[in-house]
Amino acid sequence: MKKAIIALCTLAVLGSLAQARTWDQIKASGTIKIATEGAFPPFNYFEGKKLTGFEVDLGTAIGKQLGLKVEWVTQPFDNLLIGLNQDRYDFVIASHGITPERQKAVDFSNPHYCTGGAIVSKVGGPKTVADLKGKTVAVQVGTTYLENVQKVAGVGSVKTFPKDTDAQAALMAGRVDVWVGDKFSALDVVKAQGGKLQLGSLLFQERIAMAVKKGNSSLLKELNSSLATELSNGTYAKLSNQYFKMDIRCK
Repeated sequence: MKKAIIALCTLAVLGSLAQARTWDQIKASGTIKIATEGAFPPFNYFEGKKLTGFEVDLGTAIGKQLGLKVEWVTQPFDNLLIGLNQDRYDFVIASHGITPERQKAVDFSNPHYCTGGAIVSKVGGPKTVADLKGKTVAVQVGTTYLENVQKVAGVGSVKTFPKDTDAQAALMAGRVDVWVGDKFSALDVVKAQGGKLQLGSLLFQERIAMAVKKGNSSLLKELNSSLATELSNGTYAKLSNQYFKMDIRCK
C-alpha cells in the first residue's frame, strides 16, 4: 500500500508538468473521456460486453447534462488514478474513497455516495471487528478496505486480489475467513448467495467521489455543478432506487 501511495504522489508531481484538458477544451471537442474499473458490481461492471452499473449510468447522465458525448475507458482499479495523471482520460468515477493520501495525488469532486467497508463471512463466521483476530481476510488490492483491515490489531493475515469479485470467490471457496468490501456490493452478494453468507458490521465509513487530475479546477467545477443538478432534478434518486432500492447519497 505504501508503494502504491508513493507511486501516486510521484505521478502527481510528474503529471503536473503536463496539462490536463480544461473544461473549455473538453467542451470544444464535444466528447468527455471517463474511466472506471468495470469489475465492481453494482457500481461499474460488464453485462456481457456492455458496461453498466450505478456509476456508469450516473457518469453518462453527467456527460449528457454537460452536453457532451461520453467515451468510457476501463482499467484495473489500482491503475485508474495513475492513468488519470497521465492524461489518458478526463475524470474517474470508480468508487474511490476520499483519503488524505489520494488527495495528494488527485482532486476529488463532491461525494456522489457514502458507504463503508462491510465484514462478510459464511454463516456462523466472523461478524465484528473483534472477530477478525487470527482470521484470514480477503480484500481488493489498492483499496481503502486493504488500508483499514491492516489497521486492525490481531488480524491473522490479509490476502489481496486484483478484483473485488476475486476476493468474494476466495471467501466462497473457503480459502479465507472474511471478505471486506463495499457495504452495498456486500448486500448484493449476500442476497445472491441465498443464505450462505452473512453481513457483519462496518469496519469503517467513507465518502466516495469522482477524481480529476490535480489542479484541473475548471473541470472539477463543472462536475460538481452537474452532480448537484442530478441530485436535485430526480435523476440521482431514480438511479439509486433502481440499483439499491434506496437513496445512497451522503446525508
